[in-house]
Amino acid sequence: MSDHHDFMRRCLVLAARGQTQVSPNPMVGAVVVYQGKIVAEGWHKAFGAPHAEPDALSVLPTEIPRKDCTLYVNLEPCAHFGKTPPCAQLLVDQGIGKVVVGSSDPNPLVNGKGIELLTAAGIQVETGVLEEECDELNRRFMAFHKWKRPYVILKWAVSADGFMAPESLERVQISSPEARIRLHQWRAQEDAVLVGATTASKDIPLLDTRLAPDKNPVRVVLDPKLRAPKLNGDAPTLVFNCSKEGVQENYTYIKLPMGFQLSAVMQSLFERKLLSLLVEGGPTTLQHFMDAGLVDEIRIIRSKTMKIGNGLKAPVCDLKLQSKEELGTDTIEIYRGGTA
Repeated sequence: MSDHHDFMRRCLVLAARGQTQVSPNPMVGAVVVYQGKIVAEGWHKAFGAPHAEPDALSVLPTEIPRKDCTLYVNLEPCAHFGKTPPCAQLLVDQGIGKVVVGSSDPNPLVNGKGIELLTAAGIQVETGVLEEECDELNRRFMAFHKWKRPYVILKWAVSADGFMAPESLERVQISSPEARIRLHQWRAQEDAVLVGATTASKDIPLLDTRLAPDKNPVRVVLDPKLRAPKLNGDAPTLVFNCSKEGVQENYTYIKLPMGFQLSAVMQSLFERKLLSLLVEGGPTTLQHFMDAGLVDEIRIIRSKTMKIGNGLKAPVCDLKLQSKEELGTDTIEIYRGGTA
């Protein structure tokens, strides 16, 4: 490694290790460089655990002079007390000579204050290194603070002849075993997963990560008339409806005003610090999100072999294709766009 782009890319690799464990915090990695070589590195491993900067500094050999070190970090060091002390102040106290930052932190508790603290203490600061890549890694965190709502991903599976389900709404397995494992990996990466009342009633899904064991997301059910049965499993479950409030075991019932606006659902999820939402509902629920402009990403599992013949068509995706991957008997398509 010879230039700071390589060092920042290493920060991103380290940061990604915390993907399923750090929310609602961002993913952050840090490396300490001395005489052109990495001499210490760390990352934020779990919510409530030390941030990346103190994690890296904790393994920095004591004989290395801090004033001659450069610390690289993919997100602006925090400047406030939360679960842990402010990282920017720690860098000042340790006497680090230079700090190189990828992204600015949009959290109002930080938002430039970390960089101000460092520069006021005489530390040389360079910002915006691989900024797009750093923003991309933490796009959920960025959208959450920018738009005051979760980052929204719509997901659906579609048969080779273009249907999501038969007219009878009988449950059919469209995606391959390999794609189902991928879906469970996706669930682990998001804070919440949502279905509508019809999907909850017909499929009674677990909405967990059993095929790729990791943390389970919070389950969200849109059920205005409370007609869906309880889902199996013990994962925390939020039920948005028009008549009931209260908590019963792992179920929290949230009453919304008549009219049942998705904006109210998003506000409630935001208040609960759920950074991202994977929507796995049927065509009607998916279309409601699209009509409301609440789409940042769409993931389609498209079967190459399974046919239904007739039934429910998938919504029309009008976002830009970002990637395509062959997986088992399916094609995985990722589309991006929306508001984030």
